[in-house]
This record gives sequence, structure tokens and C-alpha cells, in this order.
Amino acid sequence: MDTEDRAAKANDRTSVIDMIASDSKTGAIVLVMNEPNKWDGSDEQLLALQERFNAYVSFLLDGEMAEAHPKLAGKPARIELRCARMPDTRTLELLWLIHDQLAFQEIKLEVVVRNDELRMPNAEGMTNDKCRNQ
Repeated sequence: MDTEDRAAKANDRTSVIDMIASDSKTGAIVLVMNEPNKWDGSDEQLLALQERFNAYVSFLLDGEMAEAHPKLAGKPARIELRCARMPDTRTLELLWLIHDQLAFQEIKLEVVVRNDELRMPNAEGMTNDKCRNQ
């Protein structure tokens, strides 16, 4: 395995759930996906993001979460994408699509940008009215 293959494997976090938490205010399960890298809107980055969301949704819907954490089974779910920087236009477009698809599964999506928060809490879409600093 050469250096590039090792670097690619180290950066492949497709099947990694960064954090699982419970929101004490809402009772929802929160799966946190961290994205420390700069958004470039490249096909590769968008595909990797889509694959990560697929893994998170599969974890929630295919019984893996209930098996690993039985006390959390049956609770409402939210996926929280935490970003170091504001996503670029192409990434935001993909996030809108993901948001809409997750809504069909009754899974909420929240995008949190450091020092700013961009929420996608419901079918009405993203709002900036509930900002909080981190």
C-alpha cells in the first residue's frame, strides 16, 4: 500500500459515526457527523458526504442503532453535521436534497457551522433565526 492509498484510507470515514448523543430537551437521538475540512464542492467531496449520510441513515433505519443502543430505539432522530466552515453552494444544494429525503423518514437534519448555526428543522427548510455560538 503506497502513501496515497494509506492517506485515502485514513480520510475515508464513510462508515464512522463520529458521536451518538441524546438531546435532553427533545429526547431525540443525535448522530453527529464532523466535517473539519474546507468545502470545495468537488464531485469527490459531495460523493463522500452522500455516502456518509447513507451510512448514518442505514445505522438508524436498519436496526444497527437499536441493536447497539437498545435504550435509544424508537426515539426521534436527528443527524447533526458540524462544519468548521460554511458549506459552498454545491454542498448546500446537496444538503437541501438530503434534508428533504430525510424528512420522509422522519429524521431531522441540522447543519452547524462554527460560530454560526444553519438549521434545517422541518419541511420549511433552512433558517438562520436560531443562531448559537459554539
